[in-house]
Amino acid sequence: MEIVIPIIAAAAGVAAGAGGIFAYNKKNEKGGKDKADDLVRKAKREASDIVLSAKKEAAKVTEKNQQEENERRREWKRTENRLAERETALDTKLDQLEKKTEKLVREEKELDELKNEVRDIRTKQHEKLEKIAGLSKAEAREKLMKMTENDIKQDLVGLVVKEQKEIKHGVDEAAQAMLLTAMERMSSEVTADRTITALKLPDDDMKGRIIGKEGRNIQALQRATGVDILVDDTPGMVVLSSFDPIRRQVARYALERLMKDGRINPASIEDSVAKAEREIEKEVVRAGEDAAREVGVVGIPREILHLLGELKFRTSYGQNVLLHSIEMAHVAGMIAEEIGADKRIAKTAALLHDMGKAVTHKIEGKHADIGAELAKKYGMSDTVVHAIAAHHDDIEPTTPEAIIVKICDAMSAARPGARNISAENFAERMRDLENIATSFQGIDKAYAISAGREIRVIVEPKQIDDLSALKLARDIANKIEATMSYPGIIKVNVIRETRAVEYAK
Repeated sequence: MEIVIPIIAAAAGVAAGAGGIFAYNKKNEKGGKDKADDLVRKAKREASDIVLSAKKEAAKVTEKNQQEENERRREWKRTENRLAERETALDTKLDQLEKKTEKLVREEKELDELKNEVRDIRTKQHEKLEKIAGLSKAEAREKLMKMTENDIKQDLVGLVVKEQKEIKHGVDEAAQAMLLTAMERMSSEVTADRTITALKLPDDDMKGRIIGKEGRNIQALQRATGVDILVDDTPGMVVLSSFDPIRRQVARYALERLMKDGRINPASIEDSVAKAEREIEKEVVRAGEDAAREVGVVGIPREILHLLGELKFRTSYGQNVLLHSIEMAHVAGMIAEEIGADKRIAKTAALLHDMGKAVTHKIEGKHADIGAELAKKYGMSDTVVHAIAAHHDDIEPTTPEAIIVKICDAMSAARPGARNISAENFAERMRDLENIATSFQGIDKAYAISAGREIRVIVEPKQIDDLSALKLARDIANKIEATMSYPGIIKVNVIRETRAVEYAK
């Protein structure tokens, strides 16, 4: 503001000079000197008033700035006082903290000394106890553990057996009721038809026609069908031999057509085989579609329906595989509905579980693995693929639908008369069961009974206790599952007999 005052005064002087010049010019022009003097005086008064007003304004501004400066100084002073007070408080707290730390150190040292004293007292007590009991600490612990184990062992065995019986009783009743309900609702032939592999000759002359001159007809028929044709092994019969069931059926259809027509030569053989192949292809497709329609499963790819239809000409121990799959699909749907599982997935997986058998003569591997790979290849869901792969326990079933398929497979195969197995197979299975059981330690005798569906194992009571008998039964069952192939289930009974003999004299 001190610079502003001279600037205002200079401005007033300039204004006064300008007024004087103006007045002088006017005097020359008009000759009015007095008037010019008046104007000059007026200009000076105005300049003096402006300067005075400017000084007053400058004084006000200076006073205001001084007040603000004083206020800031007072604020700084208050801040300095607060900081000083905080510093003093912090110093006080640090002093207190140091005192507490020293106290804690002293107390910790005293506590360590007390711990050492307690440890010495306990050591002396243990030594006195060992001296009085005549046992070391380790020996006393081992003896106590043995006593406790002997006390609870029998109780544990009894509890395990009791719980197993109660659980098994309840589960068996519920499962039996559910399976019986599903089986009663499903009506099907108990014994399925076998695939025909032999044809009856109308007369001996037809046999010569089939063989042809120098065997050219039978050779042409074998080349066209890929089937071995035997006409001399069985009187009055033509036997067709092939691992491929479709080829066997093509040969049967073609040979029936040729015998009915009566004209047998290489040209008619080729024509009959081509017609038979077309008929079989139509029958395969129709069989797959009919099976899917019968069980109510839609959306199956055409390639899978074709494989499904081929199962019409496959048998497993005399049981038609397609009829077996259809029966399984119906029962699986009923069980899934009862337990709340996915009915569509259960029926689809049950229907397709054996489709790998349609190509087992072309692809190496187990039919469950092959079927799962084909289902995955043609876009079936992961749940269906898993159920197909797990139906023979090659992998652990982890879904309700997979377990349903496994149960239905065993149930359908175990129906009385469903499968024809030779006496030699029964005897071999029973020998294998007995050999598996006797391969474990502590076995006295083992007997396979009920046509190989149950194994009874008698153990040495001195080597196997009750708790070990439970484990032995589970181990034998696991080994049977891992090493044998069989329909249904096999019951493992482990028998431990203890006799107490005393004589009264």
